[in-house]
Amino acid sequence: MKKLKATCIAGLFTCGIAMTTPSMATEFEFTGFVEPEFQVFPNRGNVAGQKRFNSSVAIEVTAEAFWDNGDQFVVFTPFARLDQNDGNRTHADIRELKYAYVTGDWEFRVGIDKVFWGVTEVAHLVDIINQTDQVESLDGEEKLGQPMVAVSTVQDFGVFDFYLLPYFRERTFPSMSGRPAFDIPVDETQTMYGSNDKRQHLDFATRYSNTFEDWDVGIAYFQGTGRDPVLMPGFDTGGNLVLIPLYAQIKQASIDVQATKDAWLYKFEGFWRRELGEEYIQATGGIEYTFYQIFDSASDLGIVAEYIWDDRGATNANAFANDAVAGLRWTPNDEASTAVLLASVVDIDTQAVSLSLEAERRFGDDYFVSLEARVFENVQRTDPLFSFADDDFIQLRVARYF
Repeated sequence: MKKLKATCIAGLFTCGIAMTTPSMATEFEFTGFVEPEFQVFPNRGNVAGQKRFNSSVAIEVTAEAFWDNGDQFVVFTPFARLDQNDGNRTHADIRELKYAYVTGDWEFRVGIDKVFWGVTEVAHLVDIINQTDQVESLDGEEKLGQPMVAVSTVQDFGVFDFYLLPYFRERTFPSMSGRPAFDIPVDETQTMYGSNDKRQHLDFATRYSNTFEDWDVGIAYFQGTGRDPVLMPGFDTGGNLVLIPLYAQIKQASIDVQATKDAWLYKFEGFWRRELGEEYIQATGGIEYTFYQIFDSASDLGIVAEYIWDDRGATNANAFANDAVAGLRWTPNDEASTAVLLASVVDIDTQAVSLSLEAERRFGDDYFVSLEARVFENVQRTDPLFSFADDDFIQLRVARYF
């Protein structure tokens, strides 16, 4: 589920230091947060040893340096989490470590970066540049940093982005003691690739985007190692059943469209993909309508409805194949940046239901609190989400920004 982002955070917690040299001025900016997290799982887990309570703490720092009137800059964003029960969730990553140079209508970037594509609320089908950091979030919103060389140019007829991706990042998975997690462990030591180059395969992508009056359109192409692993059953050295990730070579053409018509948003994104000798299509789309200043207050209420379709049917790599989405988004437009999103996803084939609640609010100038709850109901054994059937949870995060 798309995270509700507090866009005002960076402005509130940024401190700038200017250093002047005879040739140019360099401005440094430092932001960051320390975020304890508490999780409660009401049900007993499917796997022995799984706990009903978990705690962890995350830290992220962003250091930025700007010079040459802002046309050159460096960004460094390391991230780390220490988890009480899940060794796989105790991890560190460089979300960003990039140098950028802007000249005229062109921008050049090299290093580790994050790129987001997509417009819909639940399934970001066209978002393919960065790998999912699945130990951080079940909904796939959190991403690992991706090494790249990127070139962008803004022209009168649209924006063109070009990416060379020289190194592949494998998806993170919870351990058997982590929750939510698969009932069968993922054995990453046996990971397989569709290319002999494995992680060193050179992927590339390009995207064109433009705004046509009320319409925002993006058209993209990707060729290289697919970010979604195919999880195949196998055995570890002890003869135990495990899931073995296979990262196949793919070719993918995609489109994302959003139209803004007064209080209405119309959204669509989808792709054609060739993978493992087969071709298939996946798409999602929907609408969002906002009631402004409800009951003569400052609050806005948005209604979200979407549909997700995959012509392969549901697989262990994709749980969304014939699913309907309905949601409510409440924004009181207060100084504390309060926001609440309630959503449900219903599998039309199996009648499985996933409910989620995301709420967030700022307290004072330094604290930001987010609450997340997820409930899985009527999940059949044949459903790809069956592993999470007993992993309902409530999660509280309290971030201290600096």
